[in-house]
Amino acid sequence: MTQQEPDNDQISARILQILSKNGRIPNQQLAAEIGLSPSACLRRVQELERRGAITGYRAVIDPSARDAGFTAYVTVGLSRHSNEAQQAFERACLASRQVRECHNITGSVEYLLRVEVRDLEAYRRFHSEVLGAFPQISTITTHVVMGSPKDERA
Repeated sequence: MTQQEPDNDQISARILQILSKNGRIPNQQLAAEIGLSPSACLRRVQELERRGAITGYRAVIDPSARDAGFTAYVTVGLSRHSNEAQQAFERACLASRQVRECHNITGSVEYLLRVEVRDLEAYRRFHSEVLGAFPQISTITTHVVMGSPKDERA
């Protein structure tokens, strides 16, 4: 390896960094930024996809385009700590269009949700009709998003 030629890990890291910011970058432009030929760059991207380092490409949608101007992070504690209770809760989250993310976490509660709805009234309905209908929930804490100065989700 020459001094100007970065090793494979550095190349892969750089490809992932660029694609995470712009998943639609043309291969030729990506190759130029990385310092590879277009064919070598394409092979590397395909290998990252094959290995599962790149799991997909998404459009980043403005929540207002989905009529979702209200975002809240919600922590949920379960009263029963069984696999059955967790799986039932996760199925309910998968079925709920308002739940955009569901994370099983450590700490004093079991789950962290990102919920997007139209407005406060829509969240109140979600809180009472969806979360409130789940019998194993013992605690719900809502954190309303006031602004997002940094958001790198894709």
